[in-house]
Amino acid sequence: MTKKNIIACAVVALLFGAVGAYVGLKHDKPSPAVAVSPAVNELYALSLPDAAGAKQALSQWKGKNLLVNFWAPWCPPCVQEMPELSEVQGEFAAKNLQIIGIGIDSASNIATFAEKVKIAYPVYVSGMSGTDLSRHFGNATGGLPFTVLIGADGEVKKTYLGRLKFDQLRADLAKL
Repeated sequence: MTKKNIIACAVVALLFGAVGAYVGLKHDKPSPAVAVSPAVNELYALSLPDAAGAKQALSQWKGKNLLVNFWAPWCPPCVQEMPELSEVQGEFAAKNLQIIGIGIDSASNIATFAEKVKIAYPVYVSGMSGTDLSRHFGNATGGLPFTVLIGADGEVKKTYLGRLKFDQLRADLAKL
């Protein structure tokens, strides 16, 4: 190899090294903060009565992975998935997950339902305004059940329309 070739190889090697260092430094910079969706902000701004009638601020769930299940006592698939949602709450509680139910019905119907059925997560009463909130999360048809997975960072990770497929839900939760 001639002296010219050695110098050219050294320059190319230094150039690649500099580019690699630049990319590595850029990659290590923290990502910009994820903007919380307006629907998540709207959810956290709410205070809703629980099944017993006590007003609760939903902002208490900020900083947790949150699975929000929009449901109604008159919706068979909603009721069918509740026992397994209760199981998931127990499985993932230690992993910073909280499930909440937002009931789209009257306070008396939800209170009666909650007395009959054991639910291992908080249930809130929203009446028909819950349908509007679910639409803000992308539920264009207003169908039930509708479930929203929100990360601890406040970002909507996934939405589910219809009865949950629990194998898929558990896989999605494992990714948080």
